[in-house]
Amino acid sequence: MTRSNADILSTHPCFNVKAHGTFGRIHLPVAPACNIQCRYCERKYDCANESRPGVTSSVLDPVEAVERVETFLERNSGVSVVGIAGPGDPLANEATFETLRQVHRKFPALTLCVSTNGLLLSDRIGDLMHAGVRSITITINAASPATAERVYDWVLYRGRRMTGIQAAETLVRNQWQGLINAVEAGLLVKVNSVYLPGVNDEELIRIAKLAGSFGADIMNVLPLIPQAQFRHLSRPSYDMLHAKRAELRPFISQMSHCRQCRADACGTLGEDKDMDTELLLARIGEEYADSILC
Repeated sequence: MTRSNADILSTHPCFNVKAHGTFGRIHLPVAPACNIQCRYCERKYDCANESRPGVTSSVLDPVEAVERVETFLERNSGVSVVGIAGPGDPLANEATFETLRQVHRKFPALTLCVSTNGLLLSDRIGDLMHAGVRSITITINAASPATAERVYDWVLYRGRRMTGIQAAETLVRNQWQGLINAVEAGLLVKVNSVYLPGVNDEELIRIAKLAGSFGADIMNVLPLIPQAQFRHLSRPSYDMLHAKRAELRPFISQMSHCRQCRADACGTLGEDKDMDTELLLARIGEEYADSILC
């Protein structure tokens, strides 16, 4: 039986603050390629000591990803969501769709979720639906091409590498059309926006108004992690973030419990288990593993 959006929402830790401490998720890092370059993004695939988007200890193929879900479910109850969030853009990687199809066939009760920059969302919405995806996150950092041009270096779309205002116009147009298509398809939709002081802070209200008017369910304003070309900017303080969310809340619900997860995160939002340890425990037995890990 097909689950309703209300049922999915009640157990989705990223969409529902009441669910985030009870229900867990597992991110499958099967998507290394990216089709845009954000000026705040610095991806490191093999980094065990950082917890931020774009980081994973390894990149999996679809078979390995399904095995990881199976192993994690054997040892952890309460997992409700399997997501693909990178380390690149999921829709730019065919492994994403094969992984989603395999997971959906084997674990049909789990909610499938994808995070994307939205460039290919309209092009691949049918493939996502066919694979069983029920919720999606779109990172939208600009409402206007002028602001987008400040945020992104380049865009690769349908074989063309674009820069400047052409890249910005293409990305912004595709993001908003993709959001509209996702809502019309019946998906739960979350909009992520990175708060970039002095770059897009004044435009976040336009993003909130548009997202709310188009039917998105929730918005997540994330504080910038200063790095790459934006390493000179300051990370917004808690007070700045709280005030910005309050300003945007009249137009769309605001997420306040995000942990800016790694591309290979697993567990509840507050715990993020070490998947390598989980695999070790599953293979050699918890009692023996505890003795060698202490």
